[in-house]
Amino acid sequence: MHILVIDDNQEILLGLTKLLTDAGFQTDTASTLHEAGEKVSSQNYDLLILDWLLPDGSGVDFLREQRSGQLQTPVMMLSSKSDAEEKAEALDAGADDYMHKPFSHIELLARMRALLRREASQKQAKIRIENLSVDFSTREVVVDDAIVKLSKKEFELLELLLLNTNITLTRYQIEEHLNRDFNALKTSNIVDAHIKNLRKKLGSAASLIETVRGVGFTVRST
Repeated sequence: MHILVIDDNQEILLGLTKLLTDAGFQTDTASTLHEAGEKVSSQNYDLLILDWLLPDGSGVDFLREQRSGQLQTPVMMLSSKSDAEEKAEALDAGADDYMHKPFSHIELLARMRALLRREASQKQAKIRIENLSVDFSTREVVVDDAIVKLSKKEFELLELLLLNTNITLTRYQIEEHLNRDFNALKTSNIVDAHIKNLRKKLGSAASLIETVRGVGFTVRST
């Protein structure tokens, strides 16, 4: 998958380049809208990560222009703007998702994979691994043909693990995603409690969630 990150903050560009490269993505960067326009016109990208404010203009205006030119590539908008009207403006301009700075790296990767999966020609609304089936659109979880009722947090945890299949997530990363209060992260015991409850409800599919000793948890798919 080929990603273009458009941001004038060099620290963010370097950080996202390392994050995405480590996650297996081919990554290009642009620090101005002019540079981004040249790259978009000469290269087919699977996803654009676009900042709102660039030295030579507004990322929202750039996106609106690109959409009018028939750009179909999924776009993740990043911004320090948190007002609901501004978020709506970005989505109306053609953004597929919007994340407020500062953001969780693990949530960014999960949302990226969700966008990429949606756009893929072989996309599926469901994920099935062995005897576990999860429908992300209806939030229905089925184990051995029986519906399993999960709490909101339990479903979010299962969804996070499935969106990162074969990737080991640390307890801190999981807590960061579930809590979403980055200034008041709780102890990792909370994560273990959620994992324990989720495994209990999944019954015979509980073994799909593997503990990586000293690190965290993963769901493996062969």
